[in-house]
Amino acid sequence: MATDVDEWTVERHMRAGSPETIALYERFSEILHGFGPIRIAVSKSMITFKGTRRGFAGAKPRGDGLVGYLDLMQPLPLDERIRSAAPFSRSLFVHNWRIEREEQFDDVFTGWLRDGYAVGCGAHLLR
Repeated sequence: MATDVDEWTVERHMRAGSPETIALYERFSEILHGFGPIRIAVSKSMITFKGTRRGFAGAKPRGDGLVGYLDLMQPLPLDERIRSAAPFSRSLFVHNWRIEREEQFDDVFTGWLRDGYAVGCGAHLLR
């Protein structure tokens, strides 16, 4: 029988974060929820955000930043936020990112998140 200690929740992940990284997570979640319906699945390793078809992004506080992944239909160039990009399937690339300051959630990053949401809703299946 599972106990509360065995269950992973958003709140449990937030216990590992500082007030600053929790604020970054809340901003990330707010941006994603602004695109449309989102479901959240929580595991020990990540808080995953799902569109109507599949998971497309994940996040969790770590140290002094928020880390996560984003699935997109094309690889992005590496920058201070995008740490790596690798093929996930024939039509998707997984990107690992790190955000340390709220201003890094600029229009460019928000556009990448919007494209990820489209993947979560099945846009990659239309290619």
